[in-house]
Amino acid sequence: MLFHKKKLIITHSGQFHADDVFAVAALQILFGEKNIKITRTRDEKVIVRGDIVIDVGGIYDESKARFDHHQTEGAGKRENGIPYSSLGLIWKRYGKDICGSEKVANHLDASLVQPIDAGDNGMEIYKPINDVMPYTVSGIVHAFNPAWDEKWDVNEGFFEVLEFTKKILKREIKRAQSKFKGEEIATQIYKNTEDKRIIILDKDYPVAGLMVQFPEPLFVVYPKSGTWHTVAVRQNLFDFKIRKPFPASWAGKRDGELVKLTGVSDAIFCHRNLFLSVAKSKNGAVELARKALSNN
Repeated sequence: MLFHKKKLIITHSGQFHADDVFAVAALQILFGEKNIKITRTRDEKVIVRGDIVIDVGGIYDESKARFDHHQTEGAGKRENGIPYSSLGLIWKRYGKDICGSEKVANHLDASLVQPIDAGDNGMEIYKPINDVMPYTVSGIVHAFNPAWDEKWDVNEGFFEVLEFTKKILKREIKRAQSKFKGEEIATQIYKNTEDKRIIILDKDYPVAGLMVQFPEPLFVVYPKSGTWHTVAVRQNLFDFKIRKPFPASWAGKRDGELVKLTGVSDAIFCHRNLFLSVAKSKNGAVELARKALSNN
């Protein structure tokens, strides 16, 4: 019978942060939980025995599987200026293997990894509004550290939140894979559509970012939860300005009142901010889009 030695993953003991927790979670996904052993320590005699060392040890060297960023010179920065933390270093080395594609890995690097890296390195990428800051995934992870007046072992919090972050990472990988698959299908539908101002999809593909890239689309029609939605395309992804809103008279109207205003017999609802309307049928949703097109 053959026995395979487990990989020894070393990270630091004491208080934990999102970068080291997510880095360990990523390696669990890559190698399998049963194939690795996790040790939290700052003991140099133990650290040198690690197969992969994360966020401790003072060395960044991919060839030696050392992924710390606390040394004086740091561990490098991206072109956009965001420094690498231990998660970013692990992701740079293993992200493609974890996700199954470089495209998915790059997407998660921008949406999940880089914000964590920035926060861990003390770099602010969010602007507060009246001292209100977003509650980030880094904040969620940090909440699992024991408070000053709690007696439980910090390792309990680490391994508890490790399971949570692993679920988050798996879901984000799956959602990113699904996103790109849906975008490929929707792109083909866009190419085959004669009047590209209204794009009619057969499923609720995640295409908000995709349609912004095309110049023509004003409305996207798709099935959702037993109804059909018509959504106005945004001008860009960084605010809620839309290319063409629904008529102002439709704002907040429902059912019979909306039917009377639009002439669409199965109209159900129009959002008060004029970016969404809903009908019972595909034909009804398309008709709402056409009527909005003709409205000046």
